[in-house]
This record gives sequence, structure tokens and C-alpha cells, in this order.
Amino acid sequence: MSELYRNAAEREDESQISINPVFARPGEATVLPRFDLPENQMSGDTAYQLVHDEAMLDGNSRLNLATFVSTWMDDNAGKLYVEAADKNMIDKDEYPATAAIEDRCWRILGNLWHVPDPHNTIGTSTIGSSEACMLGGLALKRLWQERRRAEGKSTEKPNLILSAGVQVVWEKFCNYWDVEARYVPVTEEHLVLDGYELEKYVDENTIGVVAILGQTYTGLYEPVKEIAAKLDEIQASTGLDVRIHVDGASGAMVAPFCQPDLEWDFTVERVNSISTSGHKYGLVYPGVGWVVWRNKEVCPESLVFHVSYLGGDMPTLALNFSRPGAQVLLQYYQFLRLGREGYREVQQNSIDVATYLSSEIEKLDPFSLVSRGDTIPVFAWKLNPGQRNWDLYDLADRLRMRGWLVPAYPMPDDLSALVVQRIVVRLGLSKDLAELLLAAIKEEVAFLENLDAPIPREKARTSFAH
Repeated sequence: MSELYRNAAEREDESQISINPVFARPGEATVLPRFDLPENQMSGDTAYQLVHDEAMLDGNSRLNLATFVSTWMDDNAGKLYVEAADKNMIDKDEYPATAAIEDRCWRILGNLWHVPDPHNTIGTSTIGSSEACMLGGLALKRLWQERRRAEGKSTEKPNLILSAGVQVVWEKFCNYWDVEARYVPVTEEHLVLDGYELEKYVDENTIGVVAILGQTYTGLYEPVKEIAAKLDEIQASTGLDVRIHVDGASGAMVAPFCQPDLEWDFTVERVNSISTSGHKYGLVYPGVGWVVWRNKEVCPESLVFHVSYLGGDMPTLALNFSRPGAQVLLQYYQFLRLGREGYREVQQNSIDVATYLSSEIEKLDPFSLVSRGDTIPVFAWKLNPGQRNWDLYDLADRLRMRGWLVPAYPMPDDLSALVVQRIVVRLGLSKDLAELLLAAIKEEVAFLENLDAPIPREKARTSFAH
């Protein structure tokens, strides 16, 4: 077959989907266009089988130790999910009970995070913690703009101070809303933003500082109280009053239960708002986040829209409009079912599994820990110095072949030469499964250590994206 004909045949194959004749019903097409709508209908059973079979290639989500997102809920949650799958969270006039439950949930979180006055606060559900971060950042920008206008000053060059280890949502926020991102580098001495040299980044155009309660790279907490203390010093010397948004995507649903004495929430006066992800350690399937403000005054009214929709006046505080209502009900289900005691048991069990795994991995000669999993149940490790025929990317590849997704990636900016590997422990990763994972790691490390030549590589590595 000529090269030209072979390439044409490959292109034709890529544009079509072939159906196993066992699945197809009499009279149905056995070849379908991949990128165009088919001309005719087919049986729902056949369509289901096609989608089901392709989705199988995604692997087992329970073995995905890269994601923070919940991959398991109980059967009652599954029933609730199906029952509420058609509910649109924005239709508050049509679904008043779901709207009331949404209000209840963010107020529960406000109380969990020690909001000063439960009657003078505001919050909302979101699609996830990314949207919640966007709203928290927008409120900081609007507050800064209002203050600057009142003082007769320019509002042209806002900036936001962040650790270089922030999740990509903050890069998006600064890009989309024309805010200069001022990244504080991470170093081996300062793996998180801790207030060190913060005065070099703060000026009159600073809208706020983001503190991460559970950095995605390592799981480490950024010390909100220490950051606030440094901002107190800066205000004393410059008069600049800079507020904090706590990105608690993971930690805001762990710290209240497992580190109750840690001062990070609204007990710290500089904390303006807190966001979290209901679908991470909130223990809900993907599609829900939350944000709560200290009080109504620090969430500008200009962010709240009053919309006449489906016969009712509907105040809405969100970037999205139509969005799932089911996950809000699932969040309330978890609050009711687990309570404080249940959340503490679930999160502490995950921390216990994480610290067990990290302590065992630390015993392996090639590795040193970067974090231990004793904050949120997330930890990372690095390779010790020395000549080897393999690296952490190779270990990640070997584990992937066994079904485990354990990503390897470089640390940000000034530490980009340091490659780490990370495990996220979630509800569903039992001690038994952890032992099976540990056995797989030990077997693959032994295989890699016995290589007498480097693993061949044809292309540059592509690292895991946060």
C-alpha cells in the first residue's frame, strides 16, 4: 500500500465509528460518522453500549490518586442524584425547597468557619471552588475600586498577591479580570506563602492576598494567621489595609474537623472571604463549591443581580446561570448524615491513610518526603540525589500500567528543577487499597532500580497539569 493511500485510509478510519455487529440491531448502520450527526436514529441500547465502551477507557476513578474530586458516594446519595438530576439551581422560584437548602448549606459553612454574625453574612453555592475563588477575587477588586474612587484615585492597575504554587484558577482570574498577578516565589526554605518579604509585593494597588489552605502541589497549609500578622505590620508602617481571601478548596473542609485549634478562618480579622469545594473534601460528586463572606458589607452589592425569572424576583450571586441543583442536595445530605463527628472520622481516616503511606514511602531508599499528609491527606515526595536510570515520571508510567494514577510534575517557578510525585487520599481509598498501592510502588521501584540502562525516550516529558 502506498504512503499516500495509507494516510488517506487512516484519515477515513479516524472519521468513522465501527459498531460491533453483536451490538447493532437489525436495520441499524454498522458504521457511523465520528464528527457529524448520523442521518438516522438508533436503539438506545446500541447508543448506550457505544458510549459505555468508550468511557471504559478512562480507567477506574477510584484508583485516580491525582484528583482531589470525590469519586465515591453511598447508594442513598446515588438515589438523590438521580431524583434531582433535572433540577436547575438557578430556578429558585420553581424549586424553592432546593433554594432553601442551598441557603442552609452556606450558612452551615459560615458557622463552621466562625463567621462573626450569622445574621449579617452572605454566601452562595457555585459550580466548584474555581467559581467560588473568582467571586471572592471579584469582591476584593470591587472593594478596592470603591475605596479608590471614594478617595479620588485611579483604579487602573489592581494587583493580587499569590504564592507561585496557586491553582490555575487564580491565573485565570487575573487574566480574565485584568488584575496583575504578583507571585511570591516558593523556595526550599519557604514552600508556601508565609508572609516572608510580603512587604516587597504590597502597594496601594493591592486588592488582596490569597492564602491557600491546602496547596495542590504538596498539600501544605499556608499560615493564614502569620500572613495576617505581616499585613498588620505593613498597615502600621504604610497605612495600607489589605484583606485576605482564603482558598480553602480542600482544607476548609478538613481543618475544622481535624485541626480545630488552627486559626485560619473568620477568627482572623483580615479574612474577607473563604471558598471551598463541596466536591473535594466536602465529599460530594463533581459540580458544587461554596463561598462565604465575613459580612454583607464586604461583598459589594454590585455583584448581586436581581433577575425577574419565571415569575419571581431572584437575587443571584454567581458567574454561571443554569447549573445543577442535585449536588447542592447531596451536600446537605452529607451534612445531615455525617454531622461534625462523621466528617471528623472520614477526614481523619483519610489523614491516617495518607500518613501511613507517606511513612512507608519515606523508608524506601530512593525517596525523601516533601510533605507528610498530616494537613489535608495529600503528600508529595522527591528522588534523592544520585545516578539512576529512571526518574519519577518513569515510576508514574509504571504505576499507570497497573491502573494507579500517581502523577509526577515539577514544582513551580524557582523550584521548577525539583520534580515531585504526589498522592491524594480521598474517601474510598481504604487502608487495604493503600497497602495494595504500596506493594505496587515497591515492586515497580525494585524493577526500575535493577535497570542497567536508562529507559529510552523519544519525546520531551509532558507533566501533570494542576
